Amino acid sequence: MTVMQKKADNPIAHLTSADIEQLGRELDAIRQSILDTRGADDAAYIRKVIATQRYLELGSRAVLLFSIFPPAWLVGTAGLGVAKILENMEIGHNVLHGQWDWMRDPKIHSTTWEWDNATPAEQWKHSHNELHHTYTNVIGKDNDLGYGIMRVDEDQPWTPAALGQVGYNFVNMMFFEYGIAAYDLELRGNLARGGTKDPKFKENARKVVRKIRRQATKDYVVHPLLALPTGSFLPTLAANAVANVIRNVWSHSVIMCGHFPEGVETFEKRSIDGETKGEWYVRQMLGSANISGSKLMHIMTGNLSHQIEHHLFPDLPSNRYAEIAPQVQALFEKYGLTYCARPLVPQVYSAWHKVVRLSLPNGWLETTSVKNLPSQLKLLYGMVKGGPRVRRAAQARMVQQARKAREAKAAAAPVAEERAAA
Repeated sequence: MTVMQKKADNPIAHLTSADIEQLGRELDAIRQSILDTRGADDAAYIRKVIATQRYLELGSRAVLLFSIFPPAWLVGTAGLGVAKILENMEIGHNVLHGQWDWMRDPKIHSTTWEWDNATPAEQWKHSHNELHHTYTNVIGKDNDLGYGIMRVDEDQPWTPAALGQVGYNFVNMMFFEYGIAAYDLELRGNLARGGTKDPKFKENARKVVRKIRRQATKDYVVHPLLALPTGSFLPTLAANAVANVIRNVWSHSVIMCGHFPEGVETFEKRSIDGETKGEWYVRQMLGSANISGSKLMHIMTGNLSHQIEHHLFPDLPSNRYAEIAPQVQALFEKYGLTYCARPLVPQVYSAWHKVVRLSLPNGWLETTSVKNLPSQLKLLYGMVKGGPRVRRAAQARMVQQARKAREAKAAAAPVAEERAAA
């Protein structure tokens, strides 16, 4: 993975400026076709999903009143986990995008909705809707790309701190709602530049603390206390914690699949200077990936399994993404672009493989085998202990070795095919 502008095989090199602007007009037409046909069926869909989620949460919490009994604990915990996923993914995320504002329903509107999450809705809308969707996959501009804790591109210098990013990402996955709250606060950047005394940061931090307190009170005080008469205080407490982890792991995995697997492009800051609408569309197309699967899976992902379509049209009703996906894919084929889509498990594996690969110096995995592992570990240790010059020199050698190995493999492939055919 390297920024698209520095790749030898730039995936849009064959497109002219006129091609890109024509592609933009065709995408505009797809978007308009949905805007023109939004109506009662779409409104009925989101209201049905909200009602289903609320009944599921209420029923699960009722079952957890008797969670001292293991079957009740399992059923209640699973149901509550699914309810929290639905609330965050298909409802909260999409309502806060303004996908349902056209209904003029004050109860289902981006300006009034507050979700079951540690981060306040207003802060999330700024960091996600305004920043992430504007600067999708632009290194140094899109903080969603690695959440500021991971090396996300081969062009970024490798440092020993990157070795820990598999662990950082795992912890972030388990406590994802709190990671997002810290990210929305730009906590790492504010700590680094001493901006925590800024009045705006202080006010936002107070809002996050108040939101976390409300969420924690609901899940870890009120509902366990309601179960106290049945002797289910501790089981209910544990059930709420597990349900939150289920939601965190699922939402983290879905978002990783949409932004980070192999085949997703990243971009340089300077590449968006003077960017046209057509060029913005192309960046969304190449900077996103989809998850293929069933209708139920799409609903459980908040239809972010159609991440490409969502990044192209973030304000369209999520239930319409499946309808336009074939049209969008046809445009990929028409303009010679790669539509990155895989089933859930391969996509999750691809994303985590990239996390592991980029935690190591460029070329290290490619040049490492069981046979040379001891010497490679020794080399890695030397890079950890050495300074920037030592790391750059060692990495340059590994990258060259990896390139030669790829070239040798490519040259040997036709011979192997001929022997197999014979």
